[in-house]
Amino acid sequence: MWRSNALLLVVTAIWGMGFVAQRLGMEHVGVFTYNALRFGMGVLALFLFLPLVRRFEPLRAKASPRTLLKASLLAGGLMFIASTLQTEGLAYTTAGKAGFITGLYVVLVPLLGLVWGQRTHAATWVGAVLAVAGLYLLSVNEALQVSRGDWLVLASAFFWAAHIQALGFLTQKADPVYIAIGQFVVVTLLSLPGMLGWERPALAEISSAGGAILYGGLMVVAVSFTLQVIAQRDAHPAHAAVIMVMESVFAVLAGWLVLGESLSLRGFFGCTLMTAGMLLSALAPHLHARMGLSALQVKAGEKQ
Repeated sequence: MWRSNALLLVVTAIWGMGFVAQRLGMEHVGVFTYNALRFGMGVLALFLFLPLVRRFEPLRAKASPRTLLKASLLAGGLMFIASTLQTEGLAYTTAGKAGFITGLYVVLVPLLGLVWGQRTHAATWVGAVLAVAGLYLLSVNEALQVSRGDWLVLASAFFWAAHIQALGFLTQKADPVYIAIGQFVVVTLLSLPGMLGWERPALAEISSAGGAILYGGLMVVAVSFTLQVIAQRDAHPAHAAVIMVMESVFAVLAGWLVLGESLSLRGFFGCTLMTAGMLLSALAPHLHARMGLSALQVKAGEKQ
């Protein structure tokens, strides 16, 4: 299990540093160019990694091409909106703040589940309150103003949460690996018109953003996805939930090391509250299950 936890920690570190790559890439190219190139590169790399992925994630649900196409369009459409809002927002906010605000999807996923009649535990609500309080300290200044970048990244968190909810449903209808690759193809195709028709980047601009695009495509899309598939096969769900929350912390560390970003004392307390809230929300199902098991054990003991 320690091997799986270590791999998941590497995955979250890659994701966290991905915010820095997005920020650096946006200094040279537009949002559609960055996403079209990084997701396109990620798709090509994933096809190379596919035999390795299949060793740990065998084909699950056989689906018709039409079903797979519908699943890819829905998941890819939500991912396109989320990644566009997030990447655009990073042009106006710090990588560290974006990491924590994006991490709110951990809280939003179970709350959005209420729409589909899913049960939400009390710990999730407590986590939501802590996360919102932390978001206020992190993003709302003394003049009660929120930056444009923070608003955009916050909007992206809702779409990331909707994307995760959609994947939970879609992966019961078609193979998760094919859906993942399909959604990356959709994001690439949806980004291309904006890249070619609106932004029209010069080769020099793409070259300047080359390092950020390579990191976003190879590491964030291809390598992290492959490692995640391998790691989550044997990882304990509760451990995985805690480790995934560390993405925000890695974003702050990477922003500090690479971009020289810093947090005010107010922002630090905000991040602390948000981390506590995200951890509570992520662990709520596991806490509830353990409490239920304890209650059953007590009842069994009473009967004896």
